[in-house]
Amino acid sequence: MPPVKDPRALTPRAIVEELDRYIVGQRAAKRAVAIALRNRWRRQQVAPELRDEIAPKNIIMIGPTGVGKTEIARRLAKLVAAPFLKVEASKFTEVGYVGRDVDSIVRDLVEISVKLVKDEEQAKVRARAREAAEERVLDVLLPRAPSGGSRAIPLPASMDAPPPPPPASEVGGTRERLREMLRAGKLDDREIEINVTEQQHGVFEVFSAPGMDQIGFDLGKLKEMFGGRGQQKARKVKIPQALELLTQEEGARLIDMDKVTAEAVTRAEQSGIVFVDEIDKIAGSRSGGHGGPDVSREGVQRDLLPIVEGSSVTTKYGVVRTDHVLFIAAGAFHVSKPSDLIPELQGRFPIRVELEALSGQDFVKILTEPENALTRQYQALLETEGVRIEWRPDAISEISRMAALANERMENIGARRLHTIMERLLDELSFEAPDLRGAEVPITAEYVRERLSAVLENEDLSKYIL
Repeated sequence: MPPVKDPRALTPRAIVEELDRYIVGQRAAKRAVAIALRNRWRRQQVAPELRDEIAPKNIIMIGPTGVGKTEIARRLAKLVAAPFLKVEASKFTEVGYVGRDVDSIVRDLVEISVKLVKDEEQAKVRARAREAAEERVLDVLLPRAPSGGSRAIPLPASMDAPPPPPPASEVGGTRERLREMLRAGKLDDREIEINVTEQQHGVFEVFSAPGMDQIGFDLGKLKEMFGGRGQQKARKVKIPQALELLTQEEGARLIDMDKVTAEAVTRAEQSGIVFVDEIDKIAGSRSGGHGGPDVSREGVQRDLLPIVEGSSVTTKYGVVRTDHVLFIAAGAFHVSKPSDLIPELQGRFPIRVELEALSGQDFVKILTEPENALTRQYQALLETEGVRIEWRPDAISEISRMAALANERMENIGARRLHTIMERLLDELSFEAPDLRGAEVPITAEYVRERLSAVLENEDLSKYIL
């Protein structure tokens, strides 16, 4: 799903249609995120004095595992090329305990934003960087004649005169022929030695804990003092890899990192999306019977509250405000419920959508409709070995029936059950594929039952295999 260039084209209906290409069902959740995303564009069209007052309407998705909560948020971010971060609420601890602090959410989001913007800027200058990389490779293959005012020392007549240097026109012609061969891929098997800048990592990177970059000095600058600067290192690589390494290095030289940083911070503040998974694990108290970290869940919620409400967090790229970051929380809420969250946090997630458990018919759609359907993935994987598999409709129905049955008998893990079943179904074929080049294998309902019925009927065995 490539990013949409014109934000005006991203109407809520268009957003839902794009999400439908990859995610089956869950209409209510898709509508909620589509409206939230469209409201971001609408806010940018509002007068500046009112724009800052319009806060994002954060969302809580309620539903069992494997029904598409994370995928909806991830696809939404890809659609608009927005910085996207997925975190698990259960990994954070209250201030004063050893563990990750919630401010690291903002720091990680900015890091992702910087990489996103940097990649975009490098893509713009890639053509120029590729040309510069080609010149450096050609300099290795055919060194340039030294230029300058040095004069040749006259030799006595008794000594043999050195061979005259080739004319400049001949050198230029050889260089152009080499360039043509390079671009045609005729030199791809040749190995050359190039000098590339490699970042040297100091000991501070090994021992620094999350958040340590903000304890009063910049650890990155401190590392430079102890040899952390990038240093030139000679590497022997084949020409295609040399071109790629040198293109990246030249691209980094062509972009303005100050501009990249400023744009990345702005994009993180205005377009960032944070997906907080397992938020139900920090709801309620330990006596509620749902495991998790041995620290106060309410303390984690209170630490999370300022980030969601809107606060300033100091990062190595500057101060970042979270007032307009969109937070999408998700949880199964089997034991706890959204009302178990502290009232202040509940108020910051005004939109709640419930995702439906998947049925056998939903599994049929998941295996056939999305562009990245599992059936297409396995077809593509086995075609690399020259084996062509054909999925028959009755096989799809049988796989879906077995997945739904397994979810009923054991823990309901939603569409993730399909991954387990498909791996078990194609285990033998995947192993034998290199010896079956040119074969065509139809996958029928009988083929599915032959390989899975025995496991599914034995409930004790299915608990370990499916």
